[in-house]
Amino acid sequence: MSRKPIAFGKITLNFKKESKDNESTAGFGTFGRPIQEHKEIEELSDDLESQHVQEVMGIKNFGKKAKNFDIEEMMERARKTAQEVAKKKEEMEKKNDDTDGTMSPTLVSVDNDIIGPPVPSSLSAKEPDKEETSKTKGNNDEDSIDELSDSDDEELPLEKRIPNTHEVEMHHGSKAVVALAADPSGARLATGSIDYDVSFWDFAGMDSSMRSFRTLQPCENHPIRALQYSATGDSILVVSGSAQAKVLDRDGFEVLECVKGDQYITDMARTKGHTAALNSGCWHPHIREEFMTCSQDGTLRLWLTENPKQHKSVIKPRQQGGLKTNPTSCAFSRDGNTVACGCFDGSIQMWDHRKNFVNTTRILRDAHQKQTEISSIAFSYLGSYLASRGNDDTLKLWDLRSFKKPLNIFGGLFSRYEQTDCNFSPDDTMVFTGESLQRNQDVGRLLFYNTKTFDMVTHIDVTKSHVIKAIWHPKLNQIFIGCGNGVVKCYYDSKRSLRGAKLCMVKTHRKKQSVEVVSTQQIITPHALPLFKQEKLRTNKKKMEKERLDPIKSRRPDLPITSGQGGRVAASGSTLSSFVIRNLGLSKRVNDEQDPREAILKYAKEAEENPFWVTPAYKNTQPKTIFAAEEDGPSDAKKSKSE
Repeated sequence: MSRKPIAFGKITLNFKKESKDNESTAGFGTFGRPIQEHKEIEELSDDLESQHVQEVMGIKNFGKKAKNFDIEEMMERARKTAQEVAKKKEEMEKKNDDTDGTMSPTLVSVDNDIIGPPVPSSLSAKEPDKEETSKTKGNNDEDSIDELSDSDDEELPLEKRIPNTHEVEMHHGSKAVVALAADPSGARLATGSIDYDVSFWDFAGMDSSMRSFRTLQPCENHPIRALQYSATGDSILVVSGSAQAKVLDRDGFEVLECVKGDQYITDMARTKGHTAALNSGCWHPHIREEFMTCSQDGTLRLWLTENPKQHKSVIKPRQQGGLKTNPTSCAFSRDGNTVACGCFDGSIQMWDHRKNFVNTTRILRDAHQKQTEISSIAFSYLGSYLASRGNDDTLKLWDLRSFKKPLNIFGGLFSRYEQTDCNFSPDDTMVFTGESLQRNQDVGRLLFYNTKTFDMVTHIDVTKSHVIKAIWHPKLNQIFIGCGNGVVKCYYDSKRSLRGAKLCMVKTHRKKQSVEVVSTQQIITPHALPLFKQEKLRTNKKKMEKERLDPIKSRRPDLPITSGQGGRVAASGSTLSSFVIRNLGLSKRVNDEQDPREAILKYAKEAEENPFWVTPAYKNTQPKTIFAAEEDGPSDAKKSKSE
């Protein structure tokens, strides 16, 4: 059966040229065929649609036609209402004579065809300046810093931007805290010391007592050299005095351990791991499974968490004459494209992460004094500056665009530890470092320097010990400092700091109820009779629930009784006599609280008038009672009793 094709008939349109004012063009002027007016297109589409629906379904349309709106007419009405409102507002302003210069939010500018609240006159003059400054900042790639710092912080002097209005003290132990790491989100803090311990601090779970929730020794009897959280915060790198670095998860459980190399092979590229003690280590800022370590064997090694049994690549820094030198600190640039290390010969060497690590991209031989450790190198947030801290008592600031001479040398900074670090503020306006105590000093300080003028901004007197590690967290806007006496200090601003230590200071310390549990030896007798077999309790919870039912072990107080039993008296009387009298019903209710002498004398008169119990029994035998007459005055003591 052949189907007839659906035909729409002949469609004729009237293309008549109208005046140039009514012509509508699209695209590039009158390029191509002229486009018809909207009304003709709508009518044509409606006719085609209704015809197609009628042929297929037998009906013309589905109810009422949608309402069409004329946008030009609506805009004309809005302009008229805006003009009326503006005229009324001008009349009101003439009457009131406002002196503030601000305008009401209902005022509408009609001259420029702007609908809505206009910009106040006080702010309109400042707009071009802000636009110019934003353009210049955009050219200098400083947009990321503007996001970190508010407009209020830009107006504040550098000294006021440092969050040091309040301080909190946390106790790690008695030895120096030489490793410090903060979670990228700011939820946790990890501290490491030369006493082999690593402590984890959770700000959301701590109270005002500031106690760590876990302390462990991940590397046995090796001092902790460096700690750092990964970019995602799910794992932490632990660098110790051993030759093997470890990676722990957030709760402190071991994830992997790097392999140790063969110490009898001279070529370090042929060994799978380090053969000497580690100095430092860090994570890649963007590749979450890659990290780097540097060691006393004269190499830097890149690792992947997927394959801890062999390094990914090895880097060999060299001295001036080609001999190997030990890298004492290492770091990635903020974009992750540059690998940098500070060496024992006083040089700073850099390699491109995207190429092989044979030749250096930047090298500076005399960055610091030879035969002294470069304890820390740090890249700025924008990546244009580099700060290096050495044990030659100096902090140097470098410009990577002209990496030949330092921008400035900050001297007189005594450093006793190989882990004394330096870092930049989140807006790159300051660089800060700690100093160790000398003989004539009493307080360890954290010093802040201006990166533009190179002047000292301020210093913080931290504690009566060395200041080794310092971290300025950009999200929390808090400063964490590790000291030589085992104390970790946190400085924050009550107004501009977020979460972190501020959460802990609000919570009060609640003392946990101590449960005394005496461990007893359990004798297992599998073939004993059921009468002598001990029930095995799997958990302490079940054991405590069973002991709770035992009145002796749970020390339950005696329950009230309704009848006397076991030598105890019921509620009917507190004495045995009252209990017997009440139960026998020989007298009225006895009041146990009244005086017994008064109770007896109450019946003295009745017993004398009508004797019934005692007097008749002794009536025949009892002589008459004779009472001695009382004499006035004192009695004679010499007079005998017989007279």
